[in-house]
Order: sequence, then C-alpha cells, then structure tokens
Amino acid sequence: MTDCIVIGGGLLGLMTARTLNTAGARVTLVERSGICRESSWAGGGILSPLVPWQTPAAIYALVRWSQQAYPGLVDELRAETGIDAEWVRSGLLMTGFEADPVITAWAQSHDCRLESMTAADTGRLEPQLAAQPGPAILLPDVAQVRNPRLGHALQESLLLRGVSLQTHIEVTGITARHGVVQGVMTTAGALPAAQVVVAGGAWSAALLQETGIELPVAPVRGQMIQFQTPSGLLQHIVLHREHYLIPRKDGLVLAGSTLEHTGFDKAVTTQAREQLLRWAQALVPALVDVPVVRQWAGLRPGTPHGVPIIDEHPGIRGLYINAGHFRNGVAMAPASAQLLVDRMRQQTSFTGYTPYTL
Repeated sequence: MTDCIVIGGGLLGLMTARTLNTAGARVTLVERSGICRESSWAGGGILSPLVPWQTPAAIYALVRWSQQAYPGLVDELRAETGIDAEWVRSGLLMTGFEADPVITAWAQSHDCRLESMTAADTGRLEPQLAAQPGPAILLPDVAQVRNPRLGHALQESLLLRGVSLQTHIEVTGITARHGVVQGVMTTAGALPAAQVVVAGGAWSAALLQETGIELPVAPVRGQMIQFQTPSGLLQHIVLHREHYLIPRKDGLVLAGSTLEHTGFDKAVTTQAREQLLRWAQALVPALVDVPVVRQWAGLRPGTPHGVPIIDEHPGIRGLYINAGHFRNGVAMAPASAQLLVDRMRQQTSFTGYTPYTL
C-alpha cells in the first residue's frame, strides 16, 4: 500500500520521495526512463545561481537553505550507501564583475562572503587563465556536487529505505474523483494513492494538461562538453561572460552551457561543441592540449522567471507539483523537497509558500 506516488526520477523526485519517507510516508516513485537520466544528470552541479544578486528572492531563498543542507545530506548519503556525491567548496570566480555598492549590500544582507579581485589577484588565484578581463569577484563559499553521483546515491538510499522505484514505466494519466486525487494510470496498470506529486521536470506540463491547468514549464536545451585535464588545472568554478568551467576532483573540467529553445530535441550539435570549445580554450589556453572526452545535452524545465512551482493543484486535492526549476534544479532541490513536504503536511516551513504557487 502506497501513501504517495512521486512522478519523476530526477533529483527533485528523488529528494521529494526521500523527504516523504523520512516523514513516515510509504512512497512509490514512477519514472518513464531511468533514474536521473534527464536534466538532473546533464547539469553541472553548481550550488548557486550564476549571478546570485540578480536572482529573484524566491529562488535564492531555496538556494540558501539548500546550501546549508547539502554538506550534511552528502555525508548522510555516503554513510548510508558508500557513494560520495563529491560536495566540494570550490568557490565561484566571476570575471568581469566589480563589487559595486549594490552587490556589496546584497552580500551583506545575505551573509555571503564576497571578495573583490584585481586582474593580478585573479591571475595569482588561477594562473592558467588567459589575459585577465579586468576586475573579478570571488564567492569563496560556493560549492558543487557531482550530480550523477548524487542521483545514484539518492537512488540507493531510497532502495535501502524500502521505497518502491518503478522505472521505465510511463504515467498516462492522473485519476481523481469529486476533486480528490485517486492515483495514476501507467503503462503497467493503475496505481492508487491518496497523494500524488508531479516532479517530471520538462515533461510536467504535459502530465498536468488533462487536469485542467496549463503549467508554465517548457524544455530548454543545454549542451556541455567535458575535458580530461591533469588534476588541479583549475581550482575554482570560473564564470566568464555567459559560460562557466567546473573542475572536478579527478581532473575532469566541464564547460557549459547553451540555452536553446528546441522543444524536446536533445540532440547535440557541432555548432554548440565548437562554440564552447572556442570559448573555453580562449579562457584557459592549456585546454588546447587536452582531449574533449564527452559532449551531451539536457532539457531544463524552464519557467518565465526561473521560479519553481511548489504547490497543490487548484482543483484536485492531494495532487501536488514540484517542477519548473530551470537552471537551478540541483541548487534548489533539498529545499524544494522540504518545502513541498511541509506543504503536504500542512506545516509552517522555513519560508513562505506564496511565491511558488500557481
């Protein structure tokens, strides 16, 4: 017997299922393909918006709570499963920015450490960077996780906790009677439950369309490439213009990403590869001498302002939504799961619900 069905096996679905399980619910998670094979796998794992002071307050409230939760979460998952999601405080080096009074006031009001860097400072901090493009800002406390490993750890944690993971099963409809959810219909048959959570990423809008709402969530393709470099080539996440580099502990360096409105097309393109390659090699000339070992694409669940929808369906009691996290899904995931579960249990949460309602 299941208390709640979670639709979607990405990080949002997995964390929602785990948070519900911790609260004592019996949970079944249904995923149309494999666990964390869509946007959750494809992202870079930066635990911050790229330009946080330009980020809506509703997004940053979730990011801030998640930033505080991640070290403990990764430690718990490692202890449970033996899988290290590689939470690393890399710091975020933002070239071409100067700490003006607005930025400084934002940092002070959010208790965020911020360091102003001259071009010479930046060169000493990251000597592999090419000629320095003026001043820079360093956010030394920004961390990253290795999102595919985080997904694997969450999957194993749920299995150890007895959560039912039903993969390669597609939800074909949500059933309700007299305005109350009854469960879902799937390609493997009916699944009854008193509560249903739609956490299907870019596919959430299609799932909910037949329930009478038009969810403002649409796919936005992002492409990335990955270099295999000597370990330690870069020490920090580097944001330069509209792109970024993310160094992993084992020497992999990720370069991303594109923003493309191409529907549900996940194909990689030569144009994106060349664009990212030229940008990365111009910023770090040493990347000319190392191989590109992978290129991939993912579909972000885009919303007009990037603010996710974390709410109960306005016409069907017991049907909930946790979707639309756009570029900050990994950074907001723990907080989004907690906020939704608090909403489902009709409890006061760490922030208000209103900014995330339909």
